[in-house]
Amino acid sequence: MSHQTTHDQHFASFAQFYPYYLSEHRNTVSRRLHFVGSLGVIGCAAMALATGDWLWLPAAVICGYGFAWVGHFFFEKNKPATFRHPIYSLMGDWVMFKDICTGRISL
Repeated sequence: MSHQTTHDQHFASFAQFYPYYLSEHRNTVSRRLHFVGSLGVIGCAAMALATGDWLWLPAAVICGYGFAWVGHFFFEKNKPATFRHPIYSLMGDWVMFKDICTGRISL
């Protein structure tokens, strides 16, 4: 469930934001969708570099946000933090991806 009281909260640092970010990603399916979306971003960026076809870059954005937003709207039942905290949210995506890869967060 979403944390209504923290939606408009100001975070002085990413270290303050990240626990909130994780609380918005409690659902396992949602975390898995975020992970797949992040892998897709990496794949699309690699294709852009490998082929020189820069149309892969908008595909990367669509892939990353598409999977994440499905996770939020259908499984977490909350609004993505991207709408309120775009920079910290983007950072959170990649820190969570790293934490999943290292086993700190489970899939």
